Amino acid sequence: MADMHTEHLNNVRLGWVVAGWFVSVAVTSVVLIVLAGLQLVDTDPITGSLWSVLAVAIGFWIGGFFTGLRVLQAPILHGISIGLTSLIFWFFLNVAADVAFGLAAWAGLTPTLTAAIMLEQMVVAVAGAWVGYRVAQRGGAELAE
Repeated sequence: MADMHTEHLNNVRLGWVVAGWFVSVAVTSVVLIVLAGLQLVDTDPITGSLWSVLAVAIGFWIGGFFTGLRVLQAPILHGISIGLTSLIFWFFLNVAADVAFGLAAWAGLTPTLTAAIMLEQMVVAVAGAWVGYRVAQRGGAELAE
């Protein structure tokens, strides 16, 4: 299996990474809206968080799949980049909110929770990108087996 020869930084396409991130965030938002409509996401810190983790996993898997299906190169690096894009957007949104509205930084996310969310996003985006890459390379024949 010589499929991993594409895993080089010069094969990462920034435009597709951002597009995959936007797809991930959009799908996550839709899933959360559906879960809220079903009254599954509430203020309970345990069950509400579990459904939110599931929504993020679904959204970022689909975003990774979308990206892997389109770029046909470096699925692992694209998936990791999608997760890192969240960190970049999060930083700039926090700075903008602080400057524009004088809002304090989010105190609800500890460094450990932030790292766990980032890891989740990267792992499921990589898994989705890998499956998308394999489907594009093989036509999805191995998924039918």
